[in-house]
Amino acid sequence: MTEEILAVNNLHVSFKTQTGTVTAIRGVNFKLNKGETLAIVGESGSGKSVTAKTIMRLLPKHNTLISEGDITYEGRDLLNLSLSDMQKVRGSEIAMVFQDPMTSLNPTMRIGKQIMEGLLKHQHLSKKVAKQKALEMLELVGIPNAKERLEAYPHQFSGGMRQRVVIAMALACNPRILIADEPTTALDVTIQAQILQLMKDLQEKMDTAIILITHDLGVVANMADRVAVMYAGEIVEQGTLDEIFYQPQHPYTLGLLRSMPNLSASRSEPLIPIPGSPPDLATLGTGCPFAARCPYTMKVCHDFLPEHTHLNESHTVMCWLQDARTPLTHIPEEVGSAK
Repeated sequence: MTEEILAVNNLHVSFKTQTGTVTAIRGVNFKLNKGETLAIVGESGSGKSVTAKTIMRLLPKHNTLISEGDITYEGRDLLNLSLSDMQKVRGSEIAMVFQDPMTSLNPTMRIGKQIMEGLLKHQHLSKKVAKQKALEMLELVGIPNAKERLEAYPHQFSGGMRQRVVIAMALACNPRILIADEPTTALDVTIQAQILQLMKDLQEKMDTAIILITHDLGVVANMADRVAVMYAGEIVEQGTLDEIFYQPQHPYTLGLLRSMPNLSASRSEPLIPIPGSPPDLATLGTGCPFAARCPYTMKVCHDFLPEHTHLNESHTVMCWLQDARTPLTHIPEEVGSAK
């Protein structure tokens, strides 16, 4: 039986800008179970990182407005925690790995001290015990000559090794949830594969749940148990890995899959890009935000926002093609139908 450890419910996040208020997250819902990997995918600007930073309470206070929703972790709404209580959760129970390891590491501090910081703050270990734990974490993530490398500075590591150090820092306090925001984008393909395998191995050893934020469907295929597809601040489709990859119900999901290189296909088979660009969130209309780019659009798509249709217990989609109220006589074959 799966154990739910995090739930995001009807989350709305807006930013105050010089030109007005922009709603970046619009009614996002998802759950995370113990030990699973949930991948959140979509183009740049779809709201993936904003969702992650909202969970961690890392968005700037002066221009961020959370108008609706809650984020429940172990019976507590993270959005209502005091700053001191949130600091206790952040790092010790929910940790985050960012895209560029150099933004997560202090260039003036030795690696060992940076790993020890979280252990001293959250687990109240002695310096001797914290240093030993830091050494064990470096060894766990595959840093060679770990004892000597404790005394090194970030600039003395390669990009892949720095990312391993960041993962060691994030997992040092045995968090229940790891949020990985594009953790391998800045790395070459070989190092990327090593880091992803490392995350899978550590997840099995520590039973950590992972929220993986990425635009790379190849990464998703190798890592995820469930997938949430985001577009214009909304989750337009959500399901198991097999449901999303083999039974896509939203034209945007289908477009993402068609634009992904397939090594088993004929070399002459062209990629099919999604036409157009993501919409300006400041000027969204009342209809489906994907309507202008969708090859199957109908009049209702431009006029009204579709609701979430539950195709089964695990698979939901936000599309008029799958809404029972739409009087369709034919649904395109390539967009699977559960009607």
